Amino acid sequence: MTDSNARDTVPSASSARRVFAVLPAGGVGTRLGAALPKQYLALAGRMMLDWTLLPFLAADWITATLVVVAAGDPHVDEALARHAPARREGRLIVVPAGGATRRDSVHNGLAAMRARFAPADDDWVLVHDAARPGLRPEVLRRLRDALADDPVGGLLALPVVDTVKRADARGRVGQTVAREGLWLAQTPQMFRFGPLADALARFADVTDEAAAIEAAGLAPRLIEGSHDNFKVTAADDLQRMARVLAARFHEPGEEPV
Repeated sequence: MTDSNARDTVPSASSARRVFAVLPAGGVGTRLGAALPKQYLALAGRMMLDWTLLPFLAADWITATLVVVAAGDPHVDEALARHAPARREGRLIVVPAGGATRRDSVHNGLAAMRARFAPADDDWVLVHDAARPGLRPEVLRRLRDALADDPVGGLLALPVVDTVKRADARGRVGQTVAREGLWLAQTPQMFRFGPLADALARFADVTDEAAAIEAAGLAPRLIEGSHDNFKVTAADDLQRMARVLAARFHEPGEEPV
């Protein structure tokens, strides 16, 4: 992670088109059994959403990051308090238009992006889960650099290394599935604005952006991610992520922005 006086800079490879980020954070549920939606839970001294934003706000090559929250969200201002300068500069924008699904929130975020920035169809959009606060800047750069000249775009993912079993109706093993060629999707997922906006408008039942692009007949590229970029979904995940972040920011030169 960059220190508080430096931000990541862009190489010439990805400077031809603008890059935006969208973080869907419109969830209002409490699946972890907490009083707050999980993006606002305390994690190693900060709210989760605060941590998640760090690599995006540290990157000079990202024009703006849009956080899509539920209308009337009472927690977002507190979560983003450390990032007031980025909000004043227009590099961090809160979009109070969270939808019923992730697809709806991203779709609404792209509409807000179109209204404010008039992006070109071939500008890039990074979509990242608000509940993945373990993304490292170097992994974000790896994705950007790998896709700089890609005609479709792609996503971070991890190859499956465990044996995979498919259950039958009785909850017993019905089949052992070959793991070769299987990957676990992560975020960010990075696609051109025009094709992504079109695919999300056409296919409302998709679970992620890559699925929308696939439904449009295109094949996203898989870029190897990292194990600490996991999604926090259970109480054990929260504790594990707290350990990841605490260890990372005790390393020399690893100070949060």
